[in-house]
Amino acid sequence: MGKIPESELVLNKDGSVYHLNLLPKHLSDTIIAVGDPSRVYKISQYFDNLEFEMNRREFITHIGTYRGKRLTVISTGMGTDNIEIFLTELDALANIDLKKREIKEKKRRLKIIRVGTSGALQEDIPLGSHLISDHAVGLDTLMCFYDLPQSDHEREIGVQLKQEIGLPFQPYVVRGSQMLIEKLGEGMVQGNTVTCPGFYAPQGRQIRLGLTHPDLIKKLYYFNNNGMWLTNFEMETAGYYAMGRMLGHEIVSINAIIANRVKNKFSKNPAKIMDSLIRKVLDRI
Repeated sequence: MGKIPESELVLNKDGSVYHLNLLPKHLSDTIIAVGDPSRVYKISQYFDNLEFEMNRREFITHIGTYRGKRLTVISTGMGTDNIEIFLTELDALANIDLKKREIKEKKRRLKIIRVGTSGALQEDIPLGSHLISDHAVGLDTLMCFYDLPQSDHEREIGVQLKQEIGLPFQPYVVRGSQMLIEKLGEGMVQGNTVTCPGFYAPQGRQIRLGLTHPDLIKKLYYFNNNGMWLTNFEMETAGYYAMGRMLGHEIVSINAIIANRVKNKFSKNPAKIMDSLIRKVLDRI
């Protein structure tokens, strides 16, 4: 591949990537990603020092050190469409010579840790749990536009889900970084996370509008593929895992369980659960 056209990889006047507004010098080897922009401050408050801040749209970036290790924390906003932008531009900072607009021969492998919130799909996962995602199941259509490599088992799960839920497209299934799961996941629930393209109907919630899949929660609850159960759902993890696989980065998603959808319970203090998870992740990085 030759030079990447200006229309394909858009840069700002200072040479920074278009949406994140970051330069290659701002990239650390380990990145913590969060959906909520306010959560960036909840993480960086524990840094030893803060060397850089950038506020651009929903992408808030803080760079500093924690116990002597340089870390970047960035907010992405919600949804896999934002994750596609986020990871594409992060990878560009790592693996594209932005001045020459050429892909570097030697690739840099980033470690990216998503810290988010989620609702449990199984009765035995209590509120306040910390869950690390082994597999991610995408009920969004982002991967309809990419040539995502999947194992036979991953494809099998997607085919089964399409049939059992009655979807007009096939979900995609991707496994996360086993290295990061082993490094960070001790004592956490290890689960398989469903990523939905919305918060209400795509997660089985009905407010005023009717649902095309009113029994979605029930079908996800009972889904089983050779002992593989679905444990929770949210709105980004599958996008992280799929883009991470294609771009060659180590990515894991860790969730604070603040709701149990089967029991119709919601945490009285979600901020406390999240703070506990943030401190746990920082101490294990």
